Amino acid sequence: MLSKGKWAHGKVANLLLIFISYGLYIQWQPQYVIILLGVTAITYFSALLIDKDKKYRQKKTLVFVSALLTLLPLLVFKYADFITNSLCNISSIPNTKYALNLIAPLGISFFTFQAIGYLFDVYYQRTKAEYDWWSYMLFVCFFPQILAGPISKAKDLLPQIKEERPFDYNQAVEGLKLLLWGMFMKVVMADRLGLYVDTVFDNYVYYSGISCFVASICYTFQIYGDFAGYSLMAIGVGRLLGFNLINNFNHPYLSASITEFWRRWHISLSTWLKDYVYIPLGGNRCSKIKCYWNIFLTFLVSGIWHGANWTFILWGVFHGVFQIIEKVFGMQKCESNRWWKRVFRIALTFLLVNFAWILFRMPSIEDAIKVVNRVFTKSGTLFLQSHKDLFFSLASVTIVVAVETYSEFHPNNHCLLYSNNKCIRWCSYTLLALGILLCGVFDSSQFIYVSF
Repeated sequence: MLSKGKWAHGKVANLLLIFISYGLYIQWQPQYVIILLGVTAITYFSALLIDKDKKYRQKKTLVFVSALLTLLPLLVFKYADFITNSLCNISSIPNTKYALNLIAPLGISFFTFQAIGYLFDVYYQRTKAEYDWWSYMLFVCFFPQILAGPISKAKDLLPQIKEERPFDYNQAVEGLKLLLWGMFMKVVMADRLGLYVDTVFDNYVYYSGISCFVASICYTFQIYGDFAGYSLMAIGVGRLLGFNLINNFNHPYLSASITEFWRRWHISLSTWLKDYVYIPLGGNRCSKIKCYWNIFLTFLVSGIWHGANWTFILWGVFHGVFQIIEKVFGMQKCESNRWWKRVFRIALTFLLVNFAWILFRMPSIEDAIKVVNRVFTKSGTLFLQSHKDLFFSLASVTIVVAVETYSEFHPNNHCLLYSNNKCIRWCSYTLLALGILLCGVFDSSQFIYVSF
């Protein structure tokens, strides 16, 4: 009886979370809830058929057709206009004649990849098909992660959905700390830096090279604070609800190579690409040339996933090519014991990533090239914000960099939020909360990665 009671309690909690998740999604984009439900239904029933079918050839056909059907809404809503515009530009046909002007559903790239990952895990027999519809429905629509990840694996999240989740005080406190720090990164650092970035990059022809370079540095920290901040808040809310979601970032700007950067940046996507693109292509279990080609294709997919624009594709190619160069010369890791060599490698990697972000931020390749050209050729004075914006921007970046650096090189020592001294902990909570309320930018700006 007790076991049944616990199961019923967990079922009710899951139904409530589904209701909240769909309710929030309907509030954002009510017309697209059918897409979310369709992706869920296709992968749920397809996985059941794949799990029951014992014939390899039929399973292979089934997973291919199911994956294509699951990807179809993503391809139509996100890439149809890009493909037609590109073809029209090549053939000199006015693109307005064939433009669909569709707006992609929020989070479609994230929940589509999560559902497809589950489908292939069942196909490769890494996990059993989930027979409970409600558990799988929550797996796809869980509200903290549906908009911008992290992208969870079925083996990690489904067992947590199916088991009872009693309230855990320590886990809830941990969740609130992550929520607080994530909010600081988003509204105090990222959104404040965004004011400078938007001012300069949206009118870059009027600003000097040094201003464009500073704006690129600001954007590098803005996108990190925005995305990592969202991920921390999602993980924090998950902890409050009894879930442990994957950590999506691990001090990426302290990487000593582009290869290492991708082991630390957007970890859930990097893992997805490795498991469902790179390894199926052959991974590194092949000739060197084939391995390099696999890396290139994997990051080409990464660029395409990020957005329907040639800037994103070139950004993905840039990261793929640099990883190939590192692999050719054995530069994936920095194993030197000399601190200055590591600092040099970190600085070099940061600059490469920083210039790649210009491609990511600008609306066209032409604009990105012009910005980079201005950085190196256009002299002039540095544009400065108001004293308040300048102070808050510098202070927030300094705090985040200090915390990240300390955590990187002293992993066993806790920062102030985790101090054993109760007074220090509560002072840290209070100062962080006051910093958010007094210094945060609350202009309802969207999270950058939600648009992907």
